[in-house]
Amino acid sequence: MSQRLTIALDAMGGDKGPDMVIAGADIARERHPQVHYLLFGDTARIEPLLAQRPALRAVAEVRHTPDAVAGDAKPSVALRAGRQSSMRLAIDSVAGGQAACVVSAGNTGALMAMAKFVLKTIPGIDRPAIASFFPTLRGESVMLDLGANTECQPENLVQFAVMGAVFARTALSLSEPTIGVLNIGSEEVKGNEVVRAAATRLREMPLPGRFHGFVEGNDIATGTVDVIVTDGFTGNVALKTAEGTAKLFTEFLRRTFQSSWTARLGYLLARGAFKRLKQRTDPRRYNGAMFLGLRGVCVKSHGGTDAIGFANAIGVAYNLAANGFNDRIKEEMQRLGDAKPLPDTKAAAV
Repeated sequence: MSQRLTIALDAMGGDKGPDMVIAGADIARERHPQVHYLLFGDTARIEPLLAQRPALRAVAEVRHTPDAVAGDAKPSVALRAGRQSSMRLAIDSVAGGQAACVVSAGNTGALMAMAKFVLKTIPGIDRPAIASFFPTLRGESVMLDLGANTECQPENLVQFAVMGAVFARTALSLSEPTIGVLNIGSEEVKGNEVVRAAATRLREMPLPGRFHGFVEGNDIATGTVDVIVTDGFTGNVALKTAEGTAKLFTEFLRRTFQSSWTARLGYLLARGAFKRLKQRTDPRRYNGAMFLGLRGVCVKSHGGTDAIGFANAIGVAYNLAANGFNDRIKEEMQRLGDAKPLPDTKAAAV
């Protein structure tokens, strides 16, 4: 793609900002040379880093702010006290039309609170959702919500399904993504009233994809569907469980290959295969969670990622902004608004 656009970066966000942010932006610059960057943060710390990267310096502008949102700050406190923070001013630049999108590796709760307050939600969207990619046996899938909404009504899940399908079509180039609602079983009678009501509506709707039905936890890794829809509580638990399982498996492998000299020899013989496995499951490849449903593209990078991971998050933001992702969401929500409204159903326990 050759479209020129400006990306705002919270240079102070993340465990290793601004060093990681600047290094990541330099990698992204090589991939997307037509992008201009607005870097929000402490000039005294940013400028020396840019001086080491003249090619990035030529396409970057620094907006000074001495304030940064702490990693452990409560969202409500950050929203009130962080008006001049690097995170808030980066978001403001999107709202003001100075940037097409914003990327931050900072405090997730604060970023969501600020982005929702400043950017507002797209008409027809009640709540924004956090979406990201999952590696599967079939390739990649999209899962949402991953933590923004711990409790949901059926209409929220319906909206998540529409946004997730558009996200998959835009980011994964899928013409007709399959959509599934995460449940405790695949049978239609399983689950609580919320997921059953949402599934009933999704079966009747003209979706930007094909509704598969209910999926279970083991379907996430197998790639049974392209888009997995759930509430933020369940989605966040699933995400953290998958991350923990991957670390456990990696540690088991390390200990196994160190257990004897024959095991070490086996590793040497299979080293190429394990290198490919590591590349396939590298979490940096899937870095960049999108806040869907806002009137502006906002991408959250993992706070502990490195420059490669942050560059990938920038790539996600660029792809969505350059392909008019929000305009596609608006079009689909208009179609949703023309459909029969879903009855107001309260959440019920399983």
